[in-house]
Amino acid sequence: MAQLTERENYLMAVRGEQPEWIPVIRMDRSGKGPTCMASPSFLMGQMRPGGDNKDIWGVEYVTSAEAGGAMIPKTWDFLLDDITKWHDVIKAPSLEGIDWEQMAKKDLEMFKVDRENKVVVYMTGGTGIFQALMAFMGFTEGLCALSEEPEECEALFDYFTDFYCTIMENCIDYYKPDAIQLTDDTAAWGNPFVSLPMFQRYFVPRYSRFTQFAKDRGLFVTYHNCGKCESFMPDMIEKVGITVWDPAQDCNDLLALKNKYGNRLIMSGCINGSSTFVADDLTEDRIRDILWDVANKYAPGGGFFFQASFIIPDETNKYDIWRRDTVFNVMDEISKEFYKKN
Repeated sequence: MAQLTERENYLMAVRGEQPEWIPVIRMDRSGKGPTCMASPSFLMGQMRPGGDNKDIWGVEYVTSAEAGGAMIPKTWDFLLDDITKWHDVIKAPSLEGIDWEQMAKKDLEMFKVDRENKVVVYMTGGTGIFQALMAFMGFTEGLCALSEEPEECEALFDYFTDFYCTIMENCIDYYKPDAIQLTDDTAAWGNPFVSLPMFQRYFVPRYSRFTQFAKDRGLFVTYHNCGKCESFMPDMIEKVGITVWDPAQDCNDLLALKNKYGNRLIMSGCINGSSTFVADDLTEDRIRDILWDVANKYAPGGGFFFQASFIIPDETNKYDIWRRDTVFNVMDEISKEFYKKN
């Protein structure tokens, strides 16, 4: 009998089955893991080598060593200071003249898409309508706008949703993904940024529009949302129709969600790599104990992917690199053993 590929094993879990081993998702450039990403290149704007670090809307991004080199919107000189003026300031780039087929061909080569061994996840980045508003206005003015000018916020969110749905409609036949990723960080570690009623009013209907098009084409939906967003998950599962949630951080009551939804929801993560593995005297044996504990909690029966990210401000720091590599190497071993032992 032929051995399963990483792709086939991942899709077993997506179908609600128990996979043969725990899929291990890496947030790095190693190329390892069961998924690969595909994204329309023009959506990167100038955020590439030689560019000026602006997205397609004109938001300028800066990097931070403390965030491991991640790019965040510049926290001064915002594009928009009055939500009622968004029609004059926020302009979607023209889609005229784009050769979608040729762009997809180049992008799929650039992302080294491997359809035989990996699940292809389509990303636009444009589903993050909350993050977009915060990038345009900053958190203070953005959150005030949500409270004070709901109709204007809804109009802006509809404008965004229309634009990115048009892109997906043009791209989906050429990129031929297995899934789409919906990304919007609407929560911090301790609490969401918005109330549940606000989430249900502003975001659930727009997310649903975006995902319905994909689901009608037989694709499943992955959802990225950091922080304590457990109160949003019933709507995301029942109305938006997500299958995979990452990074499913352990500030949430993950066991309660697993008990409620079983294998309908795959929780990808269930550990905070940057805070769990910080002890100066960390050993490989201690790492193994921690990872077995995580697997024993969340992996039984399926519905669990291991995922961890590590912020390493200095890539020459040998201890941080050893720590990250050891976590993944040990988890690779555990992932192959777990379902054989259980």
